[in-house]
Amino acid sequence: MGIIGWIVLGLLAGAIAKIILPGRDPGGLVGTTLIGIVGAFLGGWLSTKLWDKPVPHEFFNGRTWLAAIGGSLVLLILYRIFFGDSRDRR
Repeated sequence: MGIIGWIVLGLLAGAIAKIILPGRDPGGLVGTTLIGIVGAFLGGWLSTKLWDKPVPHEFFNGRTWLAAIGGSLVLLILYRIFFGDSRDRR
């Protein structure tokens, strides 16, 4: 999968993660894309280390999407633990 594929996967995985965990987190489209891309790498790494199941680098693979969305959710949760949920602020 090329760089454009990673960007598209990151954008979509980050958007899905933000739909699952709604909130007014900063960053907009760029932040969502970065969370998704880093989340994809994190999800792939966690899958390899914890479950000994490497994630294939194919765009249309279910495990790739689950790892990317799962990693993005982990990043959003960590962000909210360390920096707080912006829904509480006004």
